[in-house]
Formats: sequence, structure tokens, C-alpha cells
Amino acid sequence: MQMPSAPLAAAAAGARVSRRPNLSLLADRCTTTRALARVHAAMLVSGRLAENAFAASRLLTAYAALAPDPAAAALTLLSSVPIATNSFMLNTTLRALASSPDPAAAFPFFARLRATGALAAPGGHTFSFLLKAAARLPHPLPVAGQLHALAIRHGVHLDAYVANGLVRAYSVAGRLGAARRVFDEVPERNANLHTTVVSAYAQNGRHEGAMAAFDDMVSEGFEPTGAALSSVLFACARSVSGGLQMGRRVHDLMVARGVAEGTILGTALVDMYAKNGAIQEAEAVFDRMPERRAPATWNALISGLAHHGHGKRALEVFERMQQEGVLPNAITLVGALSACCHAGLLEEARRLFRSMKDFGIAPGIQHYGCMVNLLGGAGLLSEAEEMIRGMKCKADTMIWGALLTACKNHGDVEISERVVVEMLKLDPSNHGVYVVLSNLYAEAGRWQDVDKLRKVMKGERLSKIPGASTVGGPPEQLEIATTR
Repeated sequence: MQMPSAPLAAAAAGARVSRRPNLSLLADRCTTTRALARVHAAMLVSGRLAENAFAASRLLTAYAALAPDPAAAALTLLSSVPIATNSFMLNTTLRALASSPDPAAAFPFFARLRATGALAAPGGHTFSFLLKAAARLPHPLPVAGQLHALAIRHGVHLDAYVANGLVRAYSVAGRLGAARRVFDEVPERNANLHTTVVSAYAQNGRHEGAMAAFDDMVSEGFEPTGAALSSVLFACARSVSGGLQMGRRVHDLMVARGVAEGTILGTALVDMYAKNGAIQEAEAVFDRMPERRAPATWNALISGLAHHGHGKRALEVFERMQQEGVLPNAITLVGALSACCHAGLLEEARRLFRSMKDFGIAPGIQHYGCMVNLLGGAGLLSEAEEMIRGMKCKADTMIWGALLTACKNHGDVEISERVVVEMLKLDPSNHGVYVVLSNLYAEAGRWQDVDKLRKVMKGERLSKIPGASTVGGPPEQLEIATTR
């Protein structure tokens, strides 16, 4: 048997050595716990877990993402890793659990670390991972409050990373006041903390607050991050006052600092200009964008055009979108159908609605709402009612209300009666429907029915207050379909 040459043998040995670190990378690529277990076994045999914190941390992260019980898997793994007691490994585990499908698993794991003394003095990184987990809970406020108190006890609540996590968690819970107080207490802020505050205001609908927070960030000398720019542009698009002016200033700042209009920021600019009615500027940004493969970019322009009465232009953009090979999504079709509503294009809307199945899109409540508005406006009330009753999704009071408004405009009492019954089933406190029906009876000269309805209202001791509709009663008390 011929022996390999010395250079070849050396190369083979080098290849074997270079393959060892790849086990940790393989852990990242596993999609099943079975595959991950094989990588885990290979790491144990090779001795990687005993000597390499990076390999162990990658394995922990993978188990947190794939295991049915990520906390139990993490504890089992840590018990077999000699280097697991250092703070890096423990924090890596917390970070993995916080990002896992079950972020709540981070808290019993943390409690066990404290009980055993493994992490007696948690630092800023520990709290930042725990607060990330808290922000992902369905009800983050109680946990965020407890972590805040614990951070104060350990003297790390003013750490920028901890404050960032607190601001985010309080923001997700809708407690902007608490988030702002945390921010104001931090003596040394950074760009990430400013970004989180801007995003907090924007995501909670406090758009003017987001714009002011962005101004503070710039005035304090921080370079705006991409997330801060997209958040403030989101706020500018929805602000009731000064949004366009602020949006233009943000755009000028981007140009002055050489910030590229990539997909995310380009789309945010198109959305801001379009929603504020600056259609030419929206189209200019759109046309400059080198990459327009994201449906969201097209949706921003289509929706803005439709909202500001440029229905036909919106439909032209919709056609161009398809010509450029970008597949519309459900939001795109809402924009296109809204464009038909604004332009009164019923037949085009019918065609678009039928075409949704070709795009693999199931009609949702907004798509049906556009069609009901169009059909109702055209006086096709029976067809609109039939469409609502045949919806794949559950009808809500908004869509029935759209049909009731159309019935009122066209004086259709019979369909109105059926609509009122459906609306009261969904929301018995929706008192205004009685008033609409009573007025329709009166306009039709059906005074007997007006009297019957008033008796129902009087029996409930309800009356119509000037400027508001406050009459009501359970739907079974409403005797409609009376003898003509």
C-alpha cells in the first residue's frame, strides 16, 4: 500500500483540525432536535464542549430555539459543560432563552441561578437579556416592574443597556410615562437608547412625541440610526400636525449625511410623502430607488395615491408592479380596491376581487369592506348583503355599518332591518342603529313602526341625547318585519 506524501499528510491533518470548529457552526444550521443531538454528541466526543466557550454557547442558542422545553435543555447542557459556571455562559443561556419561541423560560432559569448562587450579582447584560424576554411576554408590565426594582437593588438601573431594555419593555406594555422616566434618569445615554425612545413613541401612536424625541437625539449630537430614521418617518406619515415639514427635514438630514435610501428607509420616505399628500415627492423617491422588489414599497405608493383621490394612478402603479415581477400581497389588494372605491370603478374592483385567488390571497375583512362600500354606493344593496353573508371571515360591525349607511342613503328599509339585527347581535350597546332605523321608518311614512321602536326605546329608559345616539336594547326586543 502506497503511503501518502508528507505534504499530503500534513494537508490532511490540517483539514481535520480546521473541521473541528465547524461543529459549532453546524449547530446553528440544525432544524430538528435530532440533528442537533448528533452535533452535540460529536462535540462531546471531540472535547469541544470542555474547552471552547464559543462552541458551547452556539449549542445553547440552538437548543433554546429548537427544544420543546428550552430551559430544561439548557440546564441539562450546562450540567455537562465544565466551563458553564462562568458569567459568559450563563448570560449566553439567558440571551438564547430570551430569543427562543418561549421567552418565559428565561425567568425560572434565572431564579434557579440566583437560588444556587451561580449568579448572585447579576450585571447589566443579564438584566438586558431578561428585559428582552419580558418585552416578548403577552403581559410584560408585572415582570418589567419586578426587574426594574431588582436592577435598582443591584445598582445597575442606570446602565444604558439596562435602561434600553426597561424603555422597550415599558413601551410594549403601553406605559410611555414609565419609559420616559427611565430615559430621563440615565446620565450617559447612547444612540441605541435614543432610538428606543423614538420607536417607543411611534409604536404607541404618540407621533408628535416621536418627532420631538428624534430632534433631541440629533441636538445631543448622536448620529441617527436606521431604526430611528424609519421610526420618525413612520411618525411623520401619521402625525396630525407638522408631519410633512418634519419628514422633509429628516430627508434633508439623510441626504446631508449620506444615508442611502435602501429598501427600508426608501419605503419609509415614500410612505411619509404619500400619506401626507406630497405625491410628486413620493413618486420621485420611489423612482430613484435602485431596488423595488419589496411589496411594501409599492404598497406605500399605491395606498397613498388611493387615499388622496388618485385612484386611476394607483391602479397604474399596481399594473406596473406586476409588470416588474413583484407579487402583490393582501395589503396591495386593499390599496388597489381602495383606489377603485375612490374612483368609483366598480367593474375594475370586481375583476381585482376575483383575481385575488390567482395571487393566492384569501379575501379579508378589509377587502370585503371595499367591495361593500362600492356596491352600496352603486345602490346594489342586496348584492352587498349577500357578499357579507357569504364572507369566509366573520363580519364585524364596521362592515355591517357600511351597508347600513348605504341603506340609509338609498332609503332601503327592508335590508336596514336585517342589518340592524346583525349589528345588535355583535354589539348590543351599539345604540345608534335604532336611531338610523327609526329615521328610515319615518322617511318611509311607516309611523306604526316608529311608534313600536320608540316603545322599545322607552321601555329601556333610553332617549336620544342631542349630538349623540344613546338608544338601545337587546336585539330580540326589536320587532321588525312588521305587517306593511
